[in-house]
Amino acid sequence: MFRWLATNFRTFLLAFALALAVWVMAVTAANPDETRIFPNPIPIEFIGQDPGLIMTSGSVPQHVEITLRAPHSVWQGLLSSEAPVRALVDLTGLGSGTHTVNVQIQIGTRPIRIISVTPQTFDLTLEPQVTRSLAINLTLTGTLATGYQVGDAVLDPAEVVITGAESLVSRIDHVQATLDLTNARQTIAVSLPLQALDEKGAVISGVTVLPESVQVSLPVIQQGGYRDLAVKVMTVGNPASGYSLTSVAAFPPIVTVYSANSAIIDAMPGYVETTSLNLSGSKADIEEQLGIILPSGVTLIGEQTVTVRVGIAPIESSRTISYRPVDVIGLATGLLANLSPQTVDIILSGPLPILDSLAISDVRVQVDLTGLAPGTYQLTPKVSIAQQGLTVESILPGTVEVIITSPSTFTPTP
Repeated sequence: MFRWLATNFRTFLLAFALALAVWVMAVTAANPDETRIFPNPIPIEFIGQDPGLIMTSGSVPQHVEITLRAPHSVWQGLLSSEAPVRALVDLTGLGSGTHTVNVQIQIGTRPIRIISVTPQTFDLTLEPQVTRSLAINLTLTGTLATGYQVGDAVLDPAEVVITGAESLVSRIDHVQATLDLTNARQTIAVSLPLQALDEKGAVISGVTVLPESVQVSLPVIQQGGYRDLAVKVMTVGNPASGYSLTSVAAFPPIVTVYSANSAIIDAMPGYVETTSLNLSGSKADIEEQLGIILPSGVTLIGEQTVTVRVGIAPIESSRTISYRPVDVIGLATGLLANLSPQTVDIILSGPLPILDSLAISDVRVQVDLTGLAPGTYQLTPKVSIAQQGLTVESILPGTVEVIITSPSTFTPTP
Protein backbone atom coordinates (compact mmCIF):
# COMPACT_ATOMS: atom_id res chain seq x y z
CA MET A 1 0.00 0.00 0.00
CA PHE A 2 2.73 2.47 1.05
CA ARG A 3 4.80 1.40 -1.92
CA TRP A 4 1.87 2.21 -4.24
CA LEU A 5 1.37 5.63 -2.61
CA ALA A 6 5.05 6.41 -2.86
CA THR A 7 5.03 5.44 -6.51
CA ASN A 8 1.96 7.62 -7.37
CA PHE A 9 2.53 10.57 -4.96
CA ARG A 10 3.77 12.88 -7.69
CA THR A 11 0.77 12.03 -9.79
CA PHE A 12 -1.61 12.87 -6.92
CA LEU A 13 0.23 16.11 -6.21
CA LEU A 14 0.04 17.18 -9.83
CA ALA A 15 -3.65 16.33 -9.99
CA PHE A 16 -4.34 18.34 -6.84
CA ALA A 17 -2.47 21.36 -8.19
CA LEU A 18 -4.36 21.17 -11.47
CA ALA A 19 -7.69 20.92 -9.65
CA LEU A 20 -6.81 23.90 -7.44
CA ALA A 21 -5.82 25.96 -10.47
CA VAL A 22 -9.06 25.09 -12.24
CA TRP A 23 -11.04 26.08 -9.14
CA VAL A 24 -9.18 29.39 -8.78
CA MET A 25 -9.73 30.17 -12.47
CA ALA A 26 -13.44 29.39 -12.16
CA VAL A 27 -13.84 31.61 -9.09
CA THR A 28 -11.83 34.42 -10.70
CA ALA A 29 -13.89 34.26 -13.89
CA ALA A 30 -17.13 34.50 -11.91
CA ASN A 31 -15.86 37.23 -9.52
CA PRO A 32 -12.90 38.99 -11.18
CA ASP A 33 -10.56 41.36 -9.35
CA GLU A 34 -10.93 45.07 -10.12
CA THR A 35 -8.49 47.90 -9.45
CA ARG A 36 -10.19 51.23 -8.86
CA ILE A 37 -9.79 54.58 -7.15
CA PHE A 38 -12.17 54.74 -4.21
CA PRO A 39 -14.82 57.24 -5.41
CA ASN A 40 -15.05 59.32 -2.22
CA PRO A 41 -12.21 61.26 -0.52
CA ILE A 42 -11.36 59.70 2.84
CA PRO A 43 -11.23 62.25 5.71
CA ILE A 44 -8.10 62.00 7.84
CA GLU A 45 -8.67 61.26 11.53
CA PHE A 46 -5.99 62.42 13.95
CA ILE A 47 -5.69 60.31 17.11
CA GLY A 48 -3.46 60.42 20.16
CA GLN A 49 -2.82 64.17 20.00
CA ASP A 50 -1.54 65.79 23.20
CA PRO A 51 -4.40 68.08 24.39
CA GLY A 52 -1.86 70.77 25.20
CA LEU A 53 -0.67 70.96 21.59
CA ILE A 54 -2.31 72.25 18.44
CA MET A 55 -1.59 71.78 14.72
CA THR A 56 -0.59 74.96 12.95
CA SER A 57 0.70 73.91 9.54
CA GLY A 58 -1.59 75.30 6.84
CA SER A 59 -0.59 72.53 4.42
CA VAL A 60 -1.94 69.63 6.50
CA PRO A 61 -4.24 67.64 4.16
CA GLN A 62 -7.77 66.94 5.25
CA HIS A 63 -8.44 63.96 2.93
CA VAL A 64 -6.57 61.16 1.19
CA GLU A 65 -7.23 59.37 -2.09
CA ILE A 66 -6.74 55.60 -2.22
CA THR A 67 -6.56 52.99 -4.98
CA LEU A 68 -7.75 49.48 -4.08
CA ARG A 69 -7.77 46.05 -5.72
CA ALA A 70 -10.61 43.71 -4.75
CA PRO A 71 -13.07 41.20 -6.26
CA HIS A 72 -16.15 42.64 -7.92
CA SER A 73 -18.46 41.40 -5.13
CA VAL A 74 -16.27 43.02 -2.46
CA TRP A 75 -16.37 46.35 -4.33
CA GLN A 76 -20.18 46.21 -4.31
CA GLY A 77 -20.26 45.71 -0.56
CA LEU A 78 -17.57 48.33 -0.01
CA LEU A 79 -19.47 51.03 -1.92
CA SER A 80 -22.77 50.28 -0.19
CA SER A 81 -21.33 50.66 3.33
CA GLU A 82 -21.73 54.01 5.12
CA ALA A 83 -18.17 54.21 6.53
CA PRO A 84 -16.16 51.31 5.09
CA VAL A 85 -12.75 53.01 5.02
CA ARG A 86 -10.84 55.05 7.63
CA ALA A 87 -7.62 57.05 7.27
CA LEU A 88 -5.80 57.45 10.60
CA VAL A 89 -2.77 59.50 11.65
CA ASP A 90 -1.43 58.56 15.08
CA LEU A 91 0.12 61.50 16.96
CA THR A 92 0.78 59.54 20.16
CA GLY A 93 3.97 60.66 21.85
CA LEU A 94 4.68 63.53 19.45
CA GLY A 95 5.75 66.77 21.12
CA SER A 96 6.16 70.35 20.00
CA GLY A 97 7.84 70.73 16.62
CA THR A 98 7.56 69.58 13.01
CA HIS A 99 6.97 65.88 12.34
CA THR A 100 6.59 63.59 9.32
CA VAL A 101 3.58 61.34 9.86
CA ASN A 102 2.19 58.30 8.01
CA VAL A 103 -1.40 57.70 6.98
CA GLN A 104 -2.76 54.31 8.05
CA ILE A 105 -5.72 52.88 6.13
CA GLN A 106 -8.22 50.62 7.90
CA ILE A 107 -10.77 48.63 5.88
CA GLY A 108 -13.22 46.27 7.54
CA THR A 109 -14.00 44.32 4.38
CA ARG A 110 -11.78 41.50 3.05
CA PRO A 111 -10.09 40.55 0.77
CA ILE A 112 -8.76 43.94 -0.33
CA ARG A 113 -5.29 45.05 -1.38
CA ILE A 114 -4.26 48.68 -0.95
CA ILE A 115 -2.46 49.73 -4.13
CA SER A 116 -1.71 53.39 -3.29
CA VAL A 117 -2.51 56.16 -0.79
CA THR A 118 -2.16 59.83 -1.72
CA PRO A 119 -0.64 61.35 0.29
CA GLN A 120 1.04 58.49 2.15
CA THR A 121 3.09 60.83 4.38
CA PHE A 122 3.11 64.55 5.11
CA ASP A 123 4.60 67.08 7.53
CA LEU A 124 2.71 68.81 10.31
CA THR A 125 3.74 71.16 13.08
CA LEU A 126 2.57 70.90 16.69
CA GLU A 127 2.71 73.97 18.91
CA PRO A 128 1.70 74.64 22.50
CA GLN A 129 -1.90 75.81 22.80
CA VAL A 130 -2.19 79.04 24.79
CA THR A 131 -5.04 81.19 26.10
CA ARG A 132 -5.09 84.96 26.34
CA SER A 133 -7.63 87.59 27.45
CA LEU A 134 -7.92 90.90 25.63
CA ALA A 135 -10.17 93.96 25.95
CA ILE A 136 -12.46 94.75 23.00
CA ASN A 137 -11.76 97.89 20.98
CA LEU A 138 -14.87 99.57 19.49
CA THR A 139 -14.13 101.38 16.21
CA LEU A 140 -16.70 103.93 15.01
CA THR A 141 -17.07 104.68 11.29
CA GLY A 142 -19.39 106.92 9.29
CA THR A 143 -20.90 110.29 10.20
CA LEU A 144 -23.89 110.92 12.46
CA ALA A 145 -26.85 112.92 11.25
CA THR A 146 -26.24 116.65 11.60
CA GLY A 147 -26.76 117.94 15.12
CA TYR A 148 -26.09 114.62 16.90
CA GLN A 149 -23.27 113.39 19.09
CA VAL A 150 -22.47 110.08 20.76
CA GLY A 151 -22.13 109.26 24.43
CA ASP A 152 -20.10 106.53 26.09
CA ALA A 153 -20.47 103.05 24.63
CA VAL A 154 -21.28 100.05 26.83
CA LEU A 155 -19.84 96.70 25.70
CA ASP A 156 -21.02 93.35 26.99
CA PRO A 157 -18.67 91.57 27.50
CA ALA A 158 -15.80 94.06 27.74
CA GLU A 159 -13.13 91.46 26.95
CA VAL A 160 -12.75 88.11 25.20
CA VAL A 161 -10.74 84.92 25.61
CA ILE A 162 -8.52 83.90 22.69
CA THR A 163 -7.28 80.32 22.28
CA GLY A 164 -4.87 79.05 19.65
CA ALA A 165 -1.33 78.18 18.73
CA GLU A 166 1.30 80.17 20.61
CA SER A 167 2.78 81.65 17.41
CA LEU A 168 -0.63 82.97 16.29
CA VAL A 169 -1.89 84.23 19.63
CA SER A 170 1.36 86.13 20.21
CA ARG A 171 0.78 88.10 16.96
CA ILE A 172 -2.62 89.45 18.07
CA ASP A 173 -2.45 93.15 18.92
CA HIS A 174 -6.13 93.80 19.66
CA VAL A 175 -9.69 92.51 19.22
CA GLN A 176 -11.97 94.87 17.30
CA ALA A 177 -15.68 95.46 16.74
CA THR A 178 -16.70 98.01 14.06
CA LEU A 179 -19.88 100.12 14.28
CA ASP A 180 -21.18 102.23 11.38
CA LEU A 181 -22.79 105.51 12.54
CA THR A 182 -23.85 106.81 9.12
CA ASN A 183 -26.90 109.12 9.57
CA ALA A 184 -27.67 107.67 13.01
CA ARG A 185 -30.28 109.69 14.94
CA GLN A 186 -31.07 107.49 17.92
CA THR A 187 -29.38 105.26 20.49
CA ILE A 188 -27.87 102.16 18.90
CA ALA A 189 -28.17 98.68 20.42
CA VAL A 190 -26.63 96.00 18.22
CA SER A 191 -24.62 92.76 18.23
CA LEU A 192 -21.31 93.05 16.37
CA PRO A 193 -18.87 90.33 15.23
CA LEU A 194 -15.34 90.37 16.62
CA GLN A 195 -12.03 90.13 14.77
CA ALA A 196 -8.56 89.41 16.10
CA LEU A 197 -6.08 91.78 14.40
CA ASP A 198 -2.31 92.23 14.39
CA GLU A 199 -0.61 95.61 14.87
CA LYS A 200 -1.06 96.43 11.14
CA GLY A 201 -4.79 95.68 11.22
CA ALA A 202 -4.59 92.34 9.38
CA VAL A 203 -6.99 89.62 10.52
CA ILE A 204 -5.37 86.69 12.39
CA SER A 205 -7.17 83.48 11.40
CA GLY A 206 -6.79 80.05 12.96
CA VAL A 207 -7.57 81.18 16.52
CA THR A 208 -10.76 80.87 18.58
CA VAL A 209 -12.35 84.05 19.93
CA LEU A 210 -14.97 83.55 22.65
CA PRO A 211 -17.50 84.98 22.57
CA GLU A 212 -17.59 85.58 18.82
CA SER A 213 -19.70 88.75 19.11
CA VAL A 214 -20.28 91.63 21.51
CA GLN A 215 -23.44 93.51 22.49
CA VAL A 216 -22.93 97.26 22.01
CA SER A 217 -25.13 100.04 23.39
CA LEU A 218 -24.20 103.52 22.19
CA PRO A 219 -26.22 106.63 23.14
CA VAL A 220 -26.84 109.04 20.26
CA ILE A 221 -27.87 112.46 21.59
CA GLN A 222 -29.20 115.48 19.73
CA GLN A 223 -27.31 118.68 20.48
CA GLY A 224 -29.03 121.77 21.85
CA GLY A 225 -30.66 124.04 19.26
CA TYR A 226 -31.19 121.19 16.79
CA ARG A 227 -34.43 119.33 16.14
CA ASP A 228 -35.67 116.72 13.65
CA LEU A 229 -39.09 117.44 12.19
CA ALA A 230 -41.34 115.54 9.81
CA VAL A 231 -42.12 117.10 6.42
CA LYS A 232 -45.79 117.79 5.68
CA VAL A 233 -46.51 118.31 1.97
CA MET A 234 -49.08 121.03 1.30
CA THR A 235 -51.24 120.80 -1.83
CA VAL A 236 -53.97 122.93 -3.42
CA GLY A 237 -56.52 122.04 -6.08
CA ASN A 238 -57.69 118.64 -7.24
CA PRO A 239 -56.71 116.27 -10.06
CA ALA A 240 -58.74 116.27 -13.28
CA SER A 241 -62.19 114.71 -13.31
CA GLY A 242 -61.95 110.94 -13.30
CA TYR A 243 -58.53 110.97 -11.60
CA SER A 244 -57.60 110.51 -7.95
CA LEU A 245 -54.67 111.23 -5.67
CA THR A 246 -52.95 107.92 -4.82
CA SER A 247 -49.86 109.00 -2.87
CA VAL A 248 -47.97 112.00 -1.55
CA ALA A 249 -44.43 111.64 -0.20
CA ALA A 250 -41.49 113.87 0.64
CA PHE A 251 -37.83 112.88 0.30
CA PRO A 252 -36.30 113.13 2.80
CA PRO A 253 -39.33 112.62 5.04
CA ILE A 254 -37.48 114.19 8.01
CA VAL A 255 -35.37 117.36 8.06
CA THR A 256 -33.13 118.91 10.70
CA VAL A 257 -33.60 122.54 11.73
CA TYR A 258 -31.48 124.75 13.98
CA SER A 259 -31.89 127.92 15.96
CA ALA A 260 -29.60 129.68 18.39
CA ASN A 261 -32.76 130.33 20.43
CA SER A 262 -33.73 126.88 21.69
CA ALA A 263 -37.09 128.22 22.90
CA ILE A 264 -38.17 128.78 19.28
CA ILE A 265 -37.18 125.23 18.37
CA ASP A 266 -39.00 123.75 21.37
CA ALA A 267 -42.18 125.72 20.53
CA MET A 268 -42.40 124.33 16.98
CA PRO A 269 -44.83 121.46 16.25
CA GLY A 270 -43.46 118.08 15.29
CA TYR A 271 -43.50 118.94 11.57
CA VAL A 272 -42.70 121.62 9.02
CA GLU A 273 -44.79 122.47 5.96
CA THR A 274 -43.69 122.76 2.35
CA THR A 275 -44.72 125.47 -0.04
CA SER A 276 -47.98 124.59 -1.78
CA LEU A 277 -48.09 122.25 -4.77
CA ASN A 278 -50.90 122.91 -7.26
CA LEU A 279 -52.69 119.71 -8.37
CA SER A 280 -55.47 121.37 -10.40
CA GLY A 281 -56.30 119.40 -13.55
CA SER A 282 -53.42 116.95 -13.11
CA LYS A 283 -53.68 113.62 -14.97
CA ALA A 284 -50.22 112.14 -14.28
CA ASP A 285 -47.68 111.71 -11.49
CA ILE A 286 -45.85 114.85 -10.33
CA GLU A 287 -42.31 115.28 -9.00
CA GLU A 288 -41.13 118.71 -7.88
CA GLN A 289 -38.64 120.40 -5.56
CA LEU A 290 -40.43 122.40 -2.85
CA GLY A 291 -39.13 124.76 -0.21
CA ILE A 292 -39.77 124.51 3.55
CA ILE A 293 -41.67 127.23 5.44
CA LEU A 294 -39.81 128.10 8.67
CA PRO A 295 -40.36 130.70 11.39
CA SER A 296 -37.94 133.58 11.72
CA GLY A 297 -34.68 132.63 13.38
CA VAL A 298 -34.82 128.98 12.31
CA THR A 299 -32.64 127.57 9.54
CA LEU A 300 -32.79 124.33 7.62
CA ILE A 301 -29.67 122.15 7.86
CA GLY A 302 -28.43 120.67 4.58
CA GLU A 303 -30.44 120.85 1.33
CA GLN A 304 -32.87 123.76 1.30
CA THR A 305 -35.57 121.94 -0.65
CA VAL A 306 -37.23 118.52 -0.51
CA THR A 307 -38.31 116.31 -3.40
CA VAL A 308 -42.08 115.81 -3.44
CA ARG A 309 -43.59 112.94 -5.40
CA VAL A 310 -47.35 112.81 -5.97
CA GLY A 311 -49.12 109.80 -7.47
CA ILE A 312 -52.17 110.50 -9.66
CA ALA A 313 -54.09 107.71 -11.39
CA PRO A 314 -57.39 107.29 -13.22
CA ILE A 315 -60.27 106.19 -11.02
CA GLU A 316 -61.19 102.60 -11.76
CA SER A 317 -64.88 101.98 -12.44
CA SER A 318 -67.25 99.82 -14.49
CA ARG A 319 -69.91 100.36 -17.14
CA THR A 320 -72.62 98.17 -18.63
CA ILE A 321 -73.31 98.31 -22.37
CA SER A 322 -76.81 96.89 -22.93
CA TYR A 323 -78.46 95.25 -25.95
CA ARG A 324 -75.44 95.12 -28.22
CA PRO A 325 -76.33 93.12 -31.36
CA VAL A 326 -74.34 89.94 -31.99
CA ASP A 327 -72.79 89.90 -35.47
CA VAL A 328 -72.11 86.69 -37.39
CA ILE A 329 -68.80 86.11 -39.14
CA GLY A 330 -67.41 83.16 -41.05
CA LEU A 331 -70.75 81.69 -42.13
CA ALA A 332 -70.32 79.50 -45.20
CA THR A 333 -71.91 80.64 -48.45
CA GLY A 334 -75.42 79.24 -48.93
CA LEU A 335 -76.15 78.74 -45.22
CA LEU A 336 -78.42 80.67 -42.87
CA ALA A 337 -77.88 81.36 -39.16
CA ASN A 338 -80.49 82.13 -36.51
CA LEU A 339 -79.23 83.51 -33.14
CA SER A 340 -80.95 83.41 -29.77
CA PRO A 341 -80.66 85.89 -28.18
CA GLN A 342 -79.68 88.36 -30.85
CA THR A 343 -78.33 90.93 -28.34
CA VAL A 344 -76.20 90.69 -25.20
CA ASP A 345 -75.20 92.95 -22.30
CA ILE A 346 -71.51 93.63 -21.67
CA ILE A 347 -69.92 94.75 -18.39
CA LEU A 348 -66.64 96.62 -18.85
CA SER A 349 -64.12 97.86 -16.27
CA GLY A 350 -61.21 100.27 -16.48
CA PRO A 351 -60.19 103.89 -15.93
CA LEU A 352 -63.20 106.17 -15.52
CA PRO A 353 -62.09 108.75 -18.13
CA ILE A 354 -61.86 106.02 -20.80
CA LEU A 355 -65.22 104.54 -19.79
CA ASP A 356 -66.87 107.98 -19.94
CA SER A 357 -65.49 108.69 -23.41
CA LEU A 358 -66.41 105.26 -24.80
CA ALA A 359 -69.04 105.34 -27.57
CA ILE A 360 -71.45 102.42 -27.82
CA SER A 361 -70.41 101.92 -31.44
CA ASP A 362 -66.83 101.29 -30.22
CA VAL A 363 -67.98 97.95 -28.76
CA ARG A 364 -68.66 95.06 -31.17
CA VAL A 365 -69.85 91.55 -30.39
CA GLN A 366 -69.31 88.63 -32.80
CA VAL A 367 -69.70 84.87 -33.04
CA ASP A 368 -67.39 83.04 -35.43
CA LEU A 369 -69.10 80.30 -37.49
CA THR A 370 -66.09 79.45 -39.61
CA GLY A 371 -66.14 75.79 -40.65
CA LEU A 372 -69.47 74.98 -38.96
CA ALA A 373 -71.97 72.75 -40.79
CA PRO A 374 -75.74 72.94 -40.40
CA GLY A 375 -76.77 72.19 -36.82
CA THR A 376 -77.37 73.73 -33.41
CA TYR A 377 -74.47 75.20 -31.40
CA GLN A 378 -73.87 77.01 -28.11
CA LEU A 379 -71.15 79.55 -28.84
CA THR A 380 -69.34 82.14 -26.70
CA PRO A 381 -69.37 85.58 -28.32
CA LYS A 382 -66.18 87.62 -28.55
CA VAL A 383 -66.06 91.32 -27.70
CA SER A 384 -63.77 93.81 -29.43
CA ILE A 385 -63.29 97.36 -28.08
CA ALA A 386 -61.92 100.22 -30.13
CA GLN A 387 -60.25 101.86 -27.12
CA GLN A 388 -57.35 100.37 -25.17
CA GLY A 389 -57.21 99.95 -21.39
CA LEU A 390 -60.62 98.38 -20.80
CA THR A 391 -61.40 94.86 -19.60
CA VAL A 392 -64.46 92.74 -20.40
CA GLU A 393 -65.66 91.51 -17.02
CA SER A 394 -68.65 89.50 -18.27
CA ILE A 395 -71.07 88.91 -21.16
CA LEU A 396 -74.74 88.33 -20.37
CA PRO A 397 -75.71 85.70 -21.34
CA GLY A 398 -72.33 83.98 -21.62
CA THR A 399 -73.30 81.86 -24.66
CA VAL A 400 -75.57 82.29 -27.69
CA GLU A 401 -77.57 79.51 -29.34
CA VAL A 402 -76.85 79.42 -33.08
CA ILE A 403 -78.95 77.33 -35.48
CA ILE A 404 -77.33 76.92 -38.88
CA THR A 405 -79.56 75.72 -41.75
CA SER A 406 -79.42 75.48 -45.52
CA PRO A 407 -82.19 77.09 -47.66
CA SER A 408 -83.33 73.66 -48.95
CA THR A 409 -84.16 72.43 -45.41
CA PHE A 410 -85.44 75.69 -44.02
CA THR A 411 -89.22 75.78 -43.47
CA PRO A 412 -90.66 79.21 -42.63
CA THR A 413 -92.83 79.37 -39.53
CA PRO A 414 -96.27 80.79 -40.35
